[in-house]
Amino acid sequence: MTASTERKNRWLRAAADSLVARAPELLAANAADVAAAPSFGLNAAAIDRLTLNEKRILAAADGLRQVAELPDPVGEIRESTTRPNGLLVQKIGVPLGVVFFIYESRPNVTVDAAGLCVKSGNAVILRGGKEAIHSNSAIHRVLAASLIACELPQAAVQLVPTTDRDAVGHLLRMGDRIDLAIPRGGKSLIERTAREASMPVLKHYDGNCHVYVDAAADLAMAECIVVNAKCQRPGVCNAAESLLVHAEVAGEFLPRIAGALADRGVELRGCEATRRFLPSATPATEADFRAEFLDLILSVKVVPDLDAAIEHINEYGSKHTDAIVTRDVAAADRFTQRVDSAAVVVNASTRFNDGFELGLGAEIGISTDKFHARGPCGLRELTTYKYVVAGSGQIRE
Repeated sequence: MTASTERKNRWLRAAADSLVARAPELLAANAADVAAAPSFGLNAAAIDRLTLNEKRILAAADGLRQVAELPDPVGEIRESTTRPNGLLVQKIGVPLGVVFFIYESRPNVTVDAAGLCVKSGNAVILRGGKEAIHSNSAIHRVLAASLIACELPQAAVQLVPTTDRDAVGHLLRMGDRIDLAIPRGGKSLIERTAREASMPVLKHYDGNCHVYVDAAADLAMAECIVVNAKCQRPGVCNAAESLLVHAEVAGEFLPRIAGALADRGVELRGCEATRRFLPSATPATEADFRAEFLDLILSVKVVPDLDAAIEHINEYGSKHTDAIVTRDVAAADRFTQRVDSAAVVVNASTRFNDGFELGLGAEIGISTDKFHARGPCGLRELTTYKYVVAGSGQIRE
């Protein structure tokens, strides 16, 4: 899509205004989805993610306005050099093309994905879950109408109108027409997409995130970070699932953190050394150290040193988000250099691995892959680049 930045931004603002103006229509559609949710086996947490209210609609609209304020990555000159023979060589940002976005439950994600894809010059095919079909259809009608009003192609934002699972497989085989698939949801959805896709897939499977409390940690800080990382929203991919504690501070820190977590209903599953300090902890299994609980459950292990913590994370982690709490700059540097994850955090919560929190404005997902994007994926990650070479008659000798 070659639309100007000004036209794309005008659509983002117009779409935001339309979402707010047509909120009653969106809420009525969402009410139908919420009423049907128990028949799909959705639990309370899933129903909460599905539910729209006025506050969430306002937040979705505000997200579009924030994307409008971000720099346009399309046409951005990322590198520019002049060769000795006078050739001007530039690396310039360009859209990926057509994005197939497959997601579950959360209808506000429909808004985020559409806004990011249009601003980055891509067309997007949206395929939400069956549990949100009425909500997504209503949102799509609003977005499509505003595209027409702003003289942008209505086909820039498409919604798969059927909930038939076969439709997903059909689209995943269209590698000649779709440039990128992005699944956002449960592990089975992501595994199916990766298995069947005939185009590149931007994804992460699990969010087994760690917090390591070093021997040189400020233990009051560590307590705040662990509680936030585990409890602020336990059902999301950047919540902490495993706590590692240096043996030198385990005797002081484990009883302290166990009390704070118990107050919030967290179940601890600990190694043998952990249970010497916390006899009430459930014995941890090998599977527990690999698990993404998405619940108020935390695996705990006492480690002899920093290197053991790093080794454990690289063996059991999911390369998503891992944090260290320490006042030792050398330990922090070693941790950030050797932990092979998309985001490595020093003295802060794992919950910050989020596009909005890291200044991207919004994200379409988080990638634990290494090509072509890693970490939170916003506007720039929805583009690639081309080399534009300008000469004045040069020929190669």
